[in-house]
Amino acid sequence: MTPSSNPLLLLAGAGSIAAAVAHLACIVGGADFYRLFGAGEDMARAVELGRWQPHAMTAVIAAILFGWAWFAFAAAGRLPRPPLLRTGLVAITVVLLLRAAAVFLPGVWRAEHTPTFIIVSSLIVLLLGLAFLTGTIKAWPTLSRRT
Repeated sequence: MTPSSNPLLLLAGAGSIAAAVAHLACIVGGADFYRLFGAGEDMARAVELGRWQPHAMTAVIAAILFGWAWFAFAAAGRLPRPPLLRTGLVAITVVLLLRAAAVFLPGVWRAEHTPTFIIVSSLIVLLLGLAFLTGTIKAWPTLSRRT
């Protein structure tokens, strides 16, 4: 399979980058961006109080998302192969699909999360998870453990 024959992994990588950039925008944009993207009032207030923890947590999430993009693009043949590519793709897919399924678990959500945020974010994560899942299934035979 050539890299161009797996557009779902390319979509998964692009979606991961978009999500990472959205997280970085919160750090740059401050409390109003945290509110806009649905992080919740507690996070926004912590930013307004000058606390470093919301930015650190958001930066870690962005770094993880950039890492997920690396795995997707590597599996599509566009970037160098990271260690444990197959295992990583499976783990990423499971995390995303479990997060998407959390829409059905009301106890997971804080009162400050609006139904719109819960539904929209879960749909986005579901689509990203499905792109990773189907792209990984398609690429699986070409993802040799030795190369």
